[in-house]
Amino acid sequence: MVMEKIILASGSPRRKELLEQIGLPFQVIKSNARETITRTDPEEIVQELSAQKARDVAEAVENGLVLGADTIVFLGGEIMGKPKDREDAFRMLERLQGGSHSVFTGVTLIRKNSGETVKTDSFAVETRVQVHAMSRKEIEAYLDTGDAFDKAGSYGIQGPFAAYVDGISGDYNNVVGLPVAALYQKLKQFGFIG
Repeated sequence: MVMEKIILASGSPRRKELLEQIGLPFQVIKSNARETITRTDPEEIVQELSAQKARDVAEAVENGLVLGADTIVFLGGEIMGKPKDREDAFRMLERLQGGSHSVFTGVTLIRKNSGETVKTDSFAVETRVQVHAMSRKEIEAYLDTGDAFDKAGSYGIQGPFAAYVDGISGDYNNVVGLPVAALYQKLKQFGFIG
């Protein structure tokens, strides 16, 4: 049973759908935090970014559990966030096609009670994604769908890009944007679910 309200510090429709899918009641307060990366390890980066989002929203919350999340695609030392434009999206997809890469999602939970922070925790989940080789024409056709432009790594595994995903190792939902199984276990530890 969920005892207190969960506040999702994200406007991501995919994260909202995933929370709804596992039956967690929540409200959305979108973070306006300016994202600043000071780390180099991808697990630490996503935890840092998720913490910035969670803290931004937690400042305005009296009671409840604030959930911040951030997802990146990582390949060969390069962090691939949302593309700046079509050219950037093409470049990312060209790098990803024909090989495997990692998707990291960081989650930060901040529990507030009477305006005070009583518990904070961050974690990260990695999923490996294998992508079939793609021709230039296939990349351009995918970009024409418009699906690439609001997603880390310039693709959404749950959309038209699914045609090119050869396989994954790890949590599929993590690639969508929220590792709900790991989150559910963490919520149990926080006493939100009993």
